[in-house]
Amino acid sequence: QVQLVESGGGLVQAGGSLRLSCAASESIFSINVMGWYRQAPGKQRELVAAIPNGGLINYSDSVKGRFTISIDNAKNTVYLQMDSLKAEDTAVYYCNGRRFRTTSAPESSYWGQGTQVTVSA
Repeated sequence: QVQLVESGGGLVQAGGSLRLSCAASESIFSINVMGWYRQAPGKQRELVAAIPNGGLINYSDSVKGRFTISIDNAKNTVYLQMDSLKAEDTAVYYCNGRRFRTTSAPESSYWGQGTQVTVSA
């Protein structure tokens, strides 16, 4: 069972920046896809950015050009650098790790506890 712990959320003015961190309890090399999701009040959880192991990074259209996802394998940590923040970025941000199904194990999805990001207009 992989444990993910997010940090770095907070209150920031529109136009500002925040960097979220997600520390994994084991090597990220063993996880096929790491991603960040967010959920605003009254809305469904949505993908923000995903970084597959050895694959192409994917961003939602709403954050493309403003957010950057990256991995520090030595620290087993995934980051989400958020620049030019807007009020509509306000949400709880969740870190996710996904392992694909193998012959010996089912597909698994792991979630962090979430970190609140509030952007004041």
